Amino acid sequence: MHCFKYGNRVEAKELEHLCEKVYYYKRDISFLNHFSILPFTVKSRISKELKQNLLKNNYPILFEVLHTCFLLKDDSFKNRLKIYRHSNLEHIYYKGLAKVEKNYLKRVYLNIEAIKLKRFEKIIQRADLIFAVNKKDSSYFKENYPAVNTIYLPSFHSNNELTINADMGEYALYHGNLSIPENYEAVEWILNNIATKVNYNIIIAGLNAPPFLKNKINTIKHCKLIDSPSEAEMNKLIEEAQLHLLYTAQDTGLKLKLLNVLFKGRFILTNSAMLSGTDLSENNGLIICNSHQEYNDKINTHSKQMFTEAHKVEREKLVKNFKNTVGAEIILKEISH
Repeated sequence: MHCFKYGNRVEAKELEHLCEKVYYYKRDISFLNHFSILPFTVKSRISKELKQNLLKNNYPILFEVLHTCFLLKDDSFKNRLKIYRHSNLEHIYYKGLAKVEKNYLKRVYLNIEAIKLKRFEKIIQRADLIFAVNKKDSSYFKENYPAVNTIYLPSFHSNNELTINADMGEYALYHGNLSIPENYEAVEWILNNIATKVNYNIIIAGLNAPPFLKNKINTIKHCKLIDSPSEAEMNKLIEEAQLHLLYTAQDTGLKLKLLNVLFKGRFILTNSAMLSGTDLSENNGLIICNSHQEYNDKINTHSKQMFTEAHKVEREKLVKNFKNTVGAEIILKEISH
């Protein structure tokens, strides 16, 4: 395992039990790297030491997201099995972040980075295999990089089995990293279009809520913020919620919050963009809402409904292709050719 350290991130001791060896490299986040033709996210992760360590063996290399792909073009690795693990169509994702970013300088950075990422993306032509996290993005790679074999492989996650309580909760929950523009845009949409229109308790939970979001939440009497809960607290919030409010304006990648509530949560109200490329379809426990009126109507009906064992059976069918063992078997099959 090779990973980069920066900011206040600490070494993850859990990895030592899973990996033969874990290497850490310092990410170079100096300001001058912004002036490179390479995306800053790529330029700041170039490391001679990383290259030297990768050349010490002949193992397949899995490049996790586009930011890590600089060495794909290095001829030293031309005979290695090189796998690109996609998470988002990065240039589209960054452009989407720029649209909702409130800080002017960050918005400029995100727009510039989107242009650079679009240009840099062509480097994945040097990969031997692409693992795409959703089917829509998989089609994009097959169309734009037909020479590289692309396989649909959903994201791995922390859930090994359903942990849903067949019961009834007392609140609706939105959770996510609240410092990310995509997420605080979703929260603002929920506050403006749902929280002020329904008489039902709504909890917003996640990391690093910005001040403007805290202020807005505090103005709505039946809406509560739980800022930066522990992992245990977050899991409890997810499992005890009656309803899960999912909303996104970005339909690339696969949202981990979706996987979390599929395995842990009761009724899920979501827009179609959140499910894009997943092959998930609506049932009694997963309800698609594409307008604020649909969200509000479904909150009013499902807030009073028991989540039953029959709902759990339905959910088990939905998640069978998202289980980690299924994904692991796909990877083992491909790298053992």
